[in-house]
Amino acid sequence: MTDDSEEKVIIELTKSEALVLFEFLARTSDDDSLKSPDQAERQALWNLECLFEKALVEPFLPNYQELLEQAKRRLKGE
Repeated sequence: MTDDSEEKVIIELTKSEALVLFEFLARTSDDDSLKSPDQAERQALWNLECLFEKALVEPFLPNYQELLEQAKRRLKGE
């Protein structure tokens, strides 16, 4: 029997979902407000944040806050 525990999982997100989740993860990891006693959970969230950093250019653009607000409005259906 093979060990599939390290098999890759592909998840598709909209750009809006990715931006909002990136911002949430970045904000909570910076101020440590997402507390978890489980180091594995923290590591998984940090890894996800790193993947967003590699995939997104928007956080490095001068109008990032505006793009983020637009993404939030789209997700809220506005």
